[in-house]
Amino acid sequence: MKAELRRILSETACLDVPVETLSDTDDLYAAGLSSLGTVRVMLAVEEALGVAMPGELITFELFQCVDSLASALAPLVPERSVACEECVARREP
Repeated sequence: MKAELRRILSETACLDVPVETLSDTDDLYAAGLSSLGTVRVMLAVEEALGVAMPGELITFELFQCVDSLASALAPLVPERSVACEECVARREP
């Protein structure tokens, strides 16, 4: 899931630094994530992972780092195989 989140961040967050240079615990806000960026990331995550984020989950802390996003989303996303994750990354059915 972290690879998918990193892809989403790279495509939608408009960070000041490349996502590849960030660790899973680096502060996304310090890397340039804005309030508009969080909305774009949230919508892209919902679409890509097929989930709806409950309102109580949407907090400043949720978007703090890749780890916080992955931890919060894990219970909402059904288990997927590695092969499936590769398909999603390539956007194949």
